[in-house]
Amino acid sequence: MGLTETVDQAAPTILLGTSAVEGAFTRPVIEAMCRATSRPLILPVSGPASTAEAAPSDIIAWSDGRALVTTGSAGGAGGHDGAAFTIRQAGSFLVVPGLGLGVMVSGASRVTPHMLRAAAAAIAEQADASQPGAPLLPVVRDLRASSAMLAEAVVRAAVADGVAVFNPTNPTQAIQDAMWRPAYPDIRQNLPW
Repeated sequence: MGLTETVDQAAPTILLGTSAVEGAFTRPVIEAMCRATSRPLILPVSGPASTAEAAPSDIIAWSDGRALVTTGSAGGAGGHDGAAFTIRQAGSFLVVPGLGLGVMVSGASRVTPHMLRAAAAAIAEQADASQPGAPLLPVVRDLRASSAMLAEAVVRAAVADGVAVFNPTNPTQAIQDAMWRPAYPDIRQNLPW
């Protein structure tokens, strides 16, 4: 049985590509996903882009703009039916800094499934995919603020799970206090020219 038949039979709502087989997500596969759900989540995350299961622009076109898409490589943009589509890159860089910060601030003895779900939910809350073409992930230039929001969710989950050593009365402030801030000296004053 091929992928199209599998999708038709299983009727999934999410298609995650990690095979690094370029072109594995064909037009019939995407159309089958659209038969299974009105807004399929299609993630060709294999990288580099030359090994992605499908190009985001093809997924958008083949789904008539219905698919929610993110990739494993730098995304780009596209359009369909007058709507501009912003495709963002999925990667651990969106989660790891905030997860680590939340663990550090709470002093969590371990990372629980609840903490990971809280981290994922915090990322999801930062995007509004209700509009056609809207990105599914926050922008990288907002990574510091995104990480702080995620860390707060992780701290709260760690406390709720009973794995936190520290339960800050003001998690937002505790996270801000713990965040590293780059401070570079002004070396121009010491240069001979």
